[in-house]
Amino acid sequence: MHNKFTDIIIVGAGLSGIGAACHLTRKNPNKSYVILESRKALGGTWDLFKYPGIRSDSDMYTFGYSFKTWDAAKSFADAPSILNYLNEAVNEYNVKDHIVYDKKVISYNFNSKLKIWTVTALDTSTNQEIIYQSQFIFNCSGYYNYDHGYTPKYKGIENFTGKFVHPQKWPKDFDYKNKNVVVIGSGATAVTIVPEIAEDVAHVTMLQRSPTYIGALPNKDGVARFIKFVFPKKTAHKLIRFKNVLLDMLFFNSCRKWPKTMKNFLVKKAKKALGDFPVSPHFTPNYNPWEQRFCLAPDGDLFKVIREGKASVETEHIEHFTKEGILLKSGKTLKADIIISATGLKILPFGGVKMYLDDQSIDFSKSFVYKGCMLSNIPNLFIFVGYTNASWTLKSDLTSEYISRVLMYMDKNDYQIIEPVVKNKNLKSTPLLNLNSGYIHRAKNELPSQGDKAPWRVYQNYILDYNMLRIDKVNHKQTHFY
Repeated sequence: MHNKFTDIIIVGAGLSGIGAACHLTRKNPNKSYVILESRKALGGTWDLFKYPGIRSDSDMYTFGYSFKTWDAAKSFADAPSILNYLNEAVNEYNVKDHIVYDKKVISYNFNSKLKIWTVTALDTSTNQEIIYQSQFIFNCSGYYNYDHGYTPKYKGIENFTGKFVHPQKWPKDFDYKNKNVVVIGSGATAVTIVPEIAEDVAHVTMLQRSPTYIGALPNKDGVARFIKFVFPKKTAHKLIRFKNVLLDMLFFNSCRKWPKTMKNFLVKKAKKALGDFPVSPHFTPNYNPWEQRFCLAPDGDLFKVIREGKASVETEHIEHFTKEGILLKSGKTLKADIIISATGLKILPFGGVKMYLDDQSIDFSKSFVYKGCMLSNIPNLFIFVGYTNASWTLKSDLTSEYISRVLMYMDKNDYQIIEPVVKNKNLKSTPLLNLNSGYIHRAKNELPSQGDKAPWRVYQNYILDYNMLRIDKVNHKQTHFY
């Protein structure tokens, strides 16, 4: 058992954790910190997933950090490029020496007399528990289970004699050349894998229960290239980022305001891109745009491989697995050598950590989220959660900027504690995430709530958040400093 004290413990060395550390170096260099990472490498999602073509479905000008320019030509980057960008940030802001690997955090316990968090971590290489202590915790551990993805209970799966894979556990050197492949799913993972493997396999079929809206955007942004040509690097990065934030918000709000018009627009675009392949029922969802996550096909790659006949789509329910593939409810059989279950994630709030306040267990599903980055009645704990309708990093960047202001305010006034307290007795509880995606439904009882009014309302809106986190006073009447 070791006892290590630091001002801040950052849990997780992924996109949010590294961003938070860089922000501390930039804005609060007087604070000491350590990053506890459960794996053997930094990068989180971008190091964990190894399936073909893994990439960001947000453009890198908003998915990258506000303080570090994205210099590559492609807007939608693959995982190796994102990892390269993260490693550059780690080196530029001297974060490397602060990361401790193989430390799986098990619990947080806040001692209100000492005003200190005690973090218990398991050293996965020695199986020993190590104790760390700090004034603040930044929870940057993401929102899903790193050990297991979500796989439905498929009837008859034991009969299938081919290979069955979940993308989260993609085997090393997996050979799919000249094989018949079925990819189950219609989300971002399926939409990425299908065009990526289509050139090498005999044929790939995307099997979906229900369709998703898929938009084709150019992977090289001509306007961004022009801005980079005209302006200095940092100014260009800010301008492109601002342009993309505005366009994303405009698109999202148009989908909410004029759902029928936007649906027609998206379906027409898909129809044009598909050539002779029928658009209905495969690309005509029965819900409005942005009620579930929107998928992206850079340069229309998915539509292209379908149009060329290298890939096809089936919109059907599975009856059961057979020895040679899948029998559909319609009676049709899909023969397959390989079945890929791109069926999503298991949400795991706060990385599955157990939380205590003076040794009393905290049920955070009963908490309200404050300003999108703290929990009611839990002191000195900041949570990093990105947007569902825009780039993850836009929100984690704002969270870091807000924390930086809080730390300066507390130092100036000699405070030790920040604790959000619900003072509005009529605050109504509403679900935290405003999408009806499967992985969110499966976790709705585990997540904290949002209220119906600010600052307990979680806006999926960068401009409102910018105002709340970067402009509004830090000393809010529902924030208790002492």
